[in-house]
Amino acid sequence: MTRPDRVLTVLRGNADLVRLAAGSFDFDLDRAEHGEEVRLASGAPLRAVAGDDTGGTYFVCADGSVLYASSEGEAGLIGADLDEALEILFGLPGWHDHTDLDPAADGDELEAVFDRTEDGIRDAYGPGLEVDRDTLLSGLGLRRLPRRELLRRLQESLLRTEPEFLLLNAEEGCAYALPDRLPRPPLWQTVLAPGRDDLARMRADHDHHREAIANDPVRRATVLRAAQYDRQPGDLQLLRMLLRHEVHCGPTEELRLAAVLVGLHGRPEDHAWLRSLRESEPDVRFLLGGFPDSTPALAQWAAEFDESNYGQDPDEEHELTWTALARRQGRTELARAALIRILDGTGPRDEALLGCLVGEFKAVGDLGQAIRARRLHASLQDDADRRGMALVDLASLQRRHGEAEAARQSLERAVTVLDGPPPPSPLPPADRPELAPGPGPGLPEPSCRTSTWRELGLGVRVTEEYLLIAQAAAPLGLHETAGAALRSGKAMLDALAHPTENLRQAAQAAEAAQTLAAPRPA
Repeated sequence: MTRPDRVLTVLRGNADLVRLAAGSFDFDLDRAEHGEEVRLASGAPLRAVAGDDTGGTYFVCADGSVLYASSEGEAGLIGADLDEALEILFGLPGWHDHTDLDPAADGDELEAVFDRTEDGIRDAYGPGLEVDRDTLLSGLGLRRLPRRELLRRLQESLLRTEPEFLLLNAEEGCAYALPDRLPRPPLWQTVLAPGRDDLARMRADHDHHREAIANDPVRRATVLRAAQYDRQPGDLQLLRMLLRHEVHCGPTEELRLAAVLVGLHGRPEDHAWLRSLRESEPDVRFLLGGFPDSTPALAQWAAEFDESNYGQDPDEEHELTWTALARRQGRTELARAALIRILDGTGPRDEALLGCLVGEFKAVGDLGQAIRARRLHASLQDDADRRGMALVDLASLQRRHGEAEAARQSLERAVTVLDGPPPPSPLPPADRPELAPGPGPGLPEPSCRTSTWRELGLGVRVTEEYLLIAQAAAPLGLHETAGAALRSGKAMLDALAHPTENLRQAAQAAEAAQTLAAPRPA
């Protein structure tokens, strides 16, 4: 029996303790039902164990930590395990009002705040708070700790909430707000910390440290960022080393940053080196645009590039820089939590940002959030072609996420948008026999807006997506979805002037999947 199960078993086995916990301390085992479906962003399991009279719920996480979610859309950890959480709930009743207190404040002032809160509870539930607390703690085998210590432990848990325990509304994917205003380090500080350590090692002039760091692309990228924000005149040799290693990775953002940091020193040999790099690789030429022909202008070019693209204040760097670096460092949950917070804060003017977020969520393997970002991105497109392409990508994401019918509907919308509105007709269709028949079942009829997209790469992609949706839907038992997608895909395939062998094979695979999954006659 795990520790959380032990204390819950003891509590559930004693009706008097259950009553006391639900009364003055608002930990009610009969309220273990949250008002909406929720999940952790990480995908780790949650188990509701109790609730309170405001609609809040207490969850036990996979590692034993206890998460509280309010009915107002706030959530945070309140204990490293259920024992600690209950010690806080019983020892610090009304804890919701104390999350932002300073544990280092004057002891008398803190105790006065705690006392006022408990006096209010006594007014509501009667004078037996102290006796009830002692009965619960002793009955459950829990400790009675000083209230200052309980506050410190509560805040330690709250600060651990993100990234591992970020709570989401399961249907919409939006994150719950944090229940406190405790100071937290900015994302860049967390991501940059290993780079600062590596930069210190390189500056210590240990060759084995330098080579090990420079050979690792992720450590190299992080230490370059650290060097960007902590510049020293003696860094030129290590910057050259980082640049030499980065050259082998192609035209990366890190190559440009390293080139700018080297260029700021204005050395003739570096000018000649950077110019040779530009001349040897067309992509590098584009990356280092506006590179000067003369050595004296090198430092000015680098300074201007630095001012427009980099700078020395990490707070001014876009958050996506740090989420991408966190992902490369293997800190997936840190990147995911920050990306979800960014997505939650987007609005109608964030079309470009939403497009970037789709790619970032794909990179961390979160198709659900990528779908959410792409859906918002598609809704902001005024141009029909761009909206259609966004909807095609939305369909692809939904299909890969196991949402076959939603994917088919998104693809139908894409075709409708790409074809445009129907042509104006002075006569009803019944009186116009000259109208050609539509392209096939399940497809909207092409309109007066040019449908040349069907003959181009986009048409091939839409055809393939229909067939892939049919393949995905059939094993799920979605026979109507599979049939409709297959008919639409085959209609588009037949209309292609130069269908590829891959498309023909995809059609055959979709037909085979539908046949295999078809209900057998009784």
